[in-house]
Amino acid sequence: MNYPNLPKECTSLLCKYLTPELFEELKDKKTKNNFTLEQAINSGVENIDSGIGLYAGDKESYTTFAPLFDQIIEDYHGFTKDDSHKSNLNPNDLNAPNPDPEGKYIISTRIRVGRNVDNMPLGPAISKEQREEVEASVVKGVKQLEGELAGNYYPLLGMSKEVQNKLIKNHFLFKEGDRFLESAGLNKDWPEGRGIYHNHDKTFLVWVNEEDQLRIISMQMGGDIREVFTRLVKAITSIEEQVPFSYSEHLGFITSCPTNLGTAMRASVHIALPNLAKDMSRFKNITNKFHLQIRGIHGEHSESEGGVYDISNRRRLGITEVQAVQDMYDGVVALIEAEKSLSS
Repeated sequence: MNYPNLPKECTSLLCKYLTPELFEELKDKKTKNNFTLEQAINSGVENIDSGIGLYAGDKESYTTFAPLFDQIIEDYHGFTKDDSHKSNLNPNDLNAPNPDPEGKYIISTRIRVGRNVDNMPLGPAISKEQREEVEASVVKGVKQLEGELAGNYYPLLGMSKEVQNKLIKNHFLFKEGDRFLESAGLNKDWPEGRGIYHNHDKTFLVWVNEEDQLRIISMQMGGDIREVFTRLVKAITSIEEQVPFSYSEHLGFITSCPTNLGTAMRASVHIALPNLAKDMSRFKNITNKFHLQIRGIHGEHSESEGGVYDISNRRRLGITEVQAVQDMYDGVVALIEAEKSLSS
């Protein structure tokens, strides 16, 4: 393999840090799962409009290719190779009374985490048999969920059109990954070994073998952020009793994309801010202060509709889960105050 042709207009972190010298140092290295530098960088080489351009094939990728990963992680997260990550999933440490009990602003709340199975390759390096093994262990774990978490698992393979349409209507069904995931090797053997679990109330779901091996999601209408977080923690704790998660004292929960390391958490609300939307500099001052991202309601790179935005935590690594949700909560309180002041 030769040093890739990375055009000057490429602005990804891969293009920023992969020098010819670093490439020579790492190009012949392999992890125990035979994952190579060529595989790690393929998505960024094929898609020069990537933001990051680098995926891990297993936990070991973060040490085998550390000279590259460490620089990208520090640039994105402000987290150095000497830092360590702490986890805290205790809902009692979250100070979050409902900021919008009358439901004037917050339409819905959703908190999700990514998880991968310990001692298994990640999606870019996993074999078909290993993926099916992951699916079987996760299904065993979710089938033991009780109470409000009890529900059904729907494998994508052989799923009827009727069930597909029902899940799409409920915004539950994930589709085959985009070109970035395709180039990373995350779409292999689609749709085998993949599926969706959701509870009867449709407030909790697990995606199996999408970008990460588990995406565990808690959600509901309205702004009771603490209730959503509490349900999520209950589910994570129950599933982990059956499925051990991949974790590192340095990087927290291990994910295939380095942006999700640490808490691997995205805590978000859909919130109506029509007045604040007319003053984007004030809007962004508030979100920057509380380390929040602004997206349209259809996710990244989408536009707002009717002044409704998706607001989520930006920090994931080097802070706890409670801090990530607290960031989102405190920012949402400030955004609602600003919206109220503009409407009076």
